[in-house]
Amino acid sequence: MKLFVTSLLAAVLVVPAMSSFAAGEAAPAAAAKVTKPDLVKGGASFAAVCASCHGADGNSGTPANPKLSQQHPEYLVKQLQEFKSGKRKNPIMQGFAAALSDDDMKNVAYWVTGQKAKPGFAKDKDLVALGERIYRGGVADRQIAACAGCHSPNGAGIPSQYPRLSGQHADYVATQLTSFRDGSRTNNLSMSQVAAKLNDREIRALADYIAGLR
Repeated sequence: MKLFVTSLLAAVLVVPAMSSFAAGEAAPAAAAKVTKPDLVKGGASFAAVCASCHGADGNSGTPANPKLSQQHPEYLVKQLQEFKSGKRKNPIMQGFAAALSDDDMKNVAYWVTGQKAKPGFAKDKDLVALGERIYRGGVADRQIAACAGCHSPNGAGIPSQYPRLSGQHADYVATQLTSFRDGSRTNNLSMSQVAAKLNDREIRALADYIAGLR
Protein backbone atom coordinates (compact mmCIF):
# COMPACT_ATOMS: atom_id res chain seq x y z
CA MET A 1 0.00 0.00 0.00
CA LYS A 2 2.82 2.41 0.86
CA LEU A 3 4.49 1.68 -2.48
CA PHE A 4 1.21 2.39 -4.33
CA VAL A 5 0.77 5.78 -2.63
CA THR A 6 4.37 6.74 -3.35
CA SER A 7 3.94 5.86 -7.03
CA LEU A 8 0.70 7.85 -7.23
CA LEU A 9 2.30 10.96 -5.71
CA ALA A 10 5.17 10.70 -8.15
CA ALA A 11 2.73 10.58 -11.07
CA VAL A 12 0.83 13.66 -9.84
CA LEU A 13 4.04 15.63 -9.47
CA VAL A 14 5.49 14.62 -12.83
CA VAL A 15 2.46 15.37 -15.04
CA PRO A 16 2.27 19.11 -14.25
CA ALA A 17 6.01 19.37 -14.68
CA MET A 18 5.74 17.77 -18.11
CA SER A 19 2.82 20.05 -19.04
CA SER A 20 4.78 23.14 -18.00
CA PHE A 21 7.70 22.00 -20.09
CA ALA A 22 5.47 21.45 -23.09
CA ALA A 23 3.89 24.89 -22.67
CA GLY A 24 7.31 26.43 -22.31
CA GLU A 25 8.42 24.79 -25.53
CA ALA A 26 5.33 26.01 -27.41
CA ALA A 27 5.75 29.68 -26.45
CA PRO A 28 9.12 30.25 -28.17
CA ALA A 29 7.83 28.46 -31.27
CA ALA A 30 4.86 30.83 -31.48
CA ALA A 31 7.04 33.86 -30.84
CA ALA A 32 9.40 32.82 -33.61
CA LYS A 33 6.67 33.47 -36.17
CA VAL A 34 6.69 37.22 -35.42
CA THR A 35 9.31 38.82 -37.65
CA LYS A 36 10.45 42.43 -37.77
CA PRO A 37 10.02 44.24 -41.07
CA ASP A 38 13.08 44.42 -43.29
CA LEU A 39 13.20 48.10 -44.22
CA VAL A 40 15.99 47.63 -46.75
CA LYS A 41 13.96 45.10 -48.69
CA GLY A 42 10.87 47.21 -48.22
CA GLY A 43 12.51 50.27 -49.73
CA ALA A 44 13.84 48.28 -52.67
CA SER A 45 10.45 46.69 -53.37
CA PHE A 46 8.69 50.04 -53.10
CA ALA A 47 11.13 51.65 -55.53
CA ALA A 48 10.73 48.82 -58.02
CA VAL A 49 6.96 48.34 -57.87
CA CYS A 50 5.14 51.21 -56.12
CA ALA A 51 7.08 54.43 -56.70
CA SER A 52 5.86 55.04 -60.25
CA CYS A 53 2.29 55.56 -58.99
CA HIS A 54 2.78 56.60 -55.35
CA GLY A 55 5.95 58.70 -55.58
CA ALA A 56 9.53 57.83 -54.66
CA ASP A 57 8.88 58.64 -50.98
CA GLY A 58 5.19 57.77 -50.86
CA ASN A 59 4.06 61.33 -51.62
CA SER A 60 2.09 60.66 -54.77
CA GLY A 61 2.09 63.52 -57.25
CA THR A 62 -0.95 62.13 -59.04
CA PRO A 63 -4.26 63.19 -57.42
CA ALA A 64 -5.93 59.90 -58.31
CA ASN A 65 -3.30 57.87 -56.44
CA PRO A 66 -3.14 58.08 -52.64
CA LYS A 67 -0.26 59.41 -50.60
CA LEU A 68 1.12 56.54 -48.49
CA SER A 69 3.81 58.30 -46.47
CA GLN A 70 3.13 58.48 -42.71
CA GLN A 71 0.11 56.19 -43.09
CA HIS A 72 -0.32 53.51 -40.43
CA PRO A 73 1.63 50.39 -41.50
CA GLU A 74 -0.99 48.00 -40.11
CA TYR A 75 -3.63 49.72 -42.22
CA LEU A 76 -1.54 49.42 -45.40
CA VAL A 77 -0.86 45.74 -44.75
CA LYS A 78 -4.59 45.14 -44.30
CA GLN A 79 -5.38 46.91 -47.58
CA LEU A 80 -2.74 44.93 -49.49
CA GLN A 81 -4.08 41.68 -48.06
CA GLU A 82 -7.60 42.64 -49.09
CA PHE A 83 -6.48 43.62 -52.60
CA LYS A 84 -4.79 40.23 -52.87
CA SER A 85 -7.85 38.32 -51.63
CA GLY A 86 -10.24 40.35 -53.78
CA LYS A 87 -12.13 41.75 -50.80
CA ARG A 88 -11.14 45.20 -52.03
CA LYS A 89 -11.59 45.58 -55.76
CA ASN A 90 -8.98 47.20 -57.96
CA PRO A 91 -7.55 45.27 -60.94
CA ILE A 92 -4.23 47.12 -60.90
CA MET A 93 -3.63 46.81 -57.17
CA GLN A 94 -4.86 43.24 -57.11
CA GLY A 95 -2.23 42.34 -59.71
CA PHE A 96 0.57 43.92 -57.69
CA ALA A 97 -0.61 42.52 -54.36
CA ALA A 98 -0.95 39.00 -55.75
CA ALA A 99 2.82 38.82 -56.15
CA LEU A 100 3.53 39.86 -52.55
CA SER A 101 3.97 37.57 -49.56
CA ASP A 102 2.87 38.68 -46.09
CA ASP A 103 6.49 39.55 -45.30
CA ASP A 104 6.77 41.58 -48.52
CA MET A 105 3.66 43.54 -47.56
CA LYS A 106 5.00 44.24 -44.09
CA ASN A 107 8.39 45.33 -45.43
CA VAL A 108 6.88 47.74 -47.95
CA ALA A 109 4.27 49.11 -45.54
CA TYR A 110 6.72 49.84 -42.74
CA TRP A 111 9.22 51.44 -45.11
CA VAL A 112 6.81 53.84 -46.83
CA THR A 113 4.95 54.81 -43.68
CA GLY A 114 8.28 55.83 -42.19
CA GLN A 115 8.62 58.53 -44.85
CA LYS A 116 7.51 62.08 -44.05
CA ALA A 117 4.25 63.21 -45.63
CA LYS A 118 4.07 66.47 -47.55
CA PRO A 119 1.12 68.70 -46.62
CA GLY A 120 -1.80 69.22 -48.97
CA PHE A 121 -4.07 72.20 -49.55
CA ALA A 122 -7.79 72.88 -49.74
CA LYS A 123 -8.74 74.60 -53.00
CA ASP A 124 -12.47 75.32 -52.96
CA LYS A 125 -13.24 78.16 -50.52
CA ASP A 126 -16.99 77.77 -51.09
CA LEU A 127 -16.96 74.14 -49.95
CA VAL A 128 -14.25 73.94 -47.30
CA ALA A 129 -16.46 75.41 -44.55
CA LEU A 130 -19.12 72.76 -45.23
CA GLY A 131 -16.46 70.07 -45.23
CA GLU A 132 -15.14 71.25 -41.88
CA ARG A 133 -18.62 71.20 -40.31
CA ILE A 134 -19.26 67.63 -41.43
CA TYR A 135 -15.77 66.42 -40.53
CA ARG A 136 -15.85 67.89 -37.05
CA GLY A 137 -19.54 67.68 -36.16
CA GLY A 138 -21.27 65.32 -38.58
CA VAL A 139 -24.88 65.95 -39.60
CA ALA A 140 -27.08 65.21 -36.60
CA ASP A 141 -30.49 65.29 -38.29
CA ARG A 142 -29.33 62.68 -40.84
CA GLN A 143 -27.37 60.62 -38.32
CA ILE A 144 -24.04 61.19 -40.06
CA ALA A 145 -21.22 60.76 -37.57
CA ALA A 146 -18.34 63.22 -37.37
CA CYS A 147 -15.28 61.98 -39.23
CA ALA A 148 -13.07 63.32 -36.44
CA GLY A 149 -14.45 60.68 -34.07
CA CYS A 150 -12.56 57.93 -35.89
CA HIS A 151 -9.93 59.77 -37.90
CA SER A 152 -9.06 62.28 -35.12
CA PRO A 153 -9.51 66.08 -35.31
CA ASN A 154 -6.24 66.61 -37.17
CA GLY A 155 -6.70 63.65 -39.51
CA ALA A 156 -3.97 61.52 -37.92
CA GLY A 157 -6.30 58.53 -37.57
CA ILE A 158 -5.93 55.72 -35.08
CA PRO A 159 -3.16 53.16 -35.77
CA SER A 160 -4.35 49.79 -37.11
CA GLN A 161 -8.00 50.88 -36.98
CA TYR A 162 -8.58 54.08 -38.94
CA PRO A 163 -6.29 55.50 -41.63
CA ARG A 164 -4.51 58.82 -41.59
CA LEU A 165 -6.39 61.29 -43.83
CA SER A 166 -4.46 64.51 -43.22
CA GLY A 167 -3.26 66.04 -46.50
CA GLN A 168 -4.62 63.23 -48.68
CA HIS A 169 -5.46 64.13 -52.29
CA ALA A 170 -9.02 65.44 -52.58
CA ASP A 171 -9.60 63.52 -55.82
CA TYR A 172 -8.64 60.24 -54.18
CA VAL A 173 -10.77 60.85 -51.06
CA ALA A 174 -13.79 61.82 -53.16
CA THR A 175 -13.40 58.70 -55.29
CA GLN A 176 -13.22 56.45 -52.24
CA LEU A 177 -16.25 58.03 -50.56
CA THR A 178 -18.21 57.67 -53.81
CA SER A 179 -17.10 54.05 -54.13
CA PHE A 180 -18.24 53.31 -50.58
CA ARG A 181 -21.56 54.99 -51.32
CA ASP A 182 -22.30 53.18 -54.58
CA GLY A 183 -21.11 49.79 -53.33
CA SER A 184 -18.06 49.35 -55.55
CA ARG A 185 -15.86 49.40 -52.44
CA THR A 186 -17.17 47.07 -49.77
CA ASN A 187 -14.28 46.32 -47.41
CA ASN A 188 -15.48 48.61 -44.61
CA LEU A 189 -19.13 48.41 -43.56
CA SER A 190 -18.99 51.50 -41.32
CA MET A 191 -17.69 53.67 -44.15
CA SER A 192 -20.31 52.30 -46.53
CA GLN A 193 -23.03 53.26 -44.05
CA VAL A 194 -21.66 56.78 -43.59
CA ALA A 195 -21.03 57.43 -47.29
CA ALA A 196 -24.52 56.21 -48.20
CA LYS A 197 -25.93 59.35 -46.52
CA LEU A 198 -23.65 61.86 -48.26
CA ASN A 199 -24.56 63.71 -51.44
CA ASP A 200 -22.06 64.68 -54.15
CA ARG A 201 -21.56 68.21 -52.82
CA GLU A 202 -20.87 66.96 -49.30
CA ILE A 203 -18.38 64.42 -50.60
CA ARG A 204 -16.51 67.11 -52.54
CA ALA A 205 -16.57 69.39 -49.49
CA LEU A 206 -15.18 66.71 -47.18
CA ALA A 207 -12.49 65.72 -49.65
CA ASP A 208 -11.33 69.30 -50.10
CA TYR A 209 -11.26 69.97 -46.36
CA ILE A 210 -9.29 66.77 -45.72
CA ALA A 211 -6.72 67.75 -48.35
CA GLY A 212 -5.81 70.81 -46.30
CA LEU A 213 -6.12 69.17 -42.89
CA ARG A 214 -3.00 69.28 -40.70
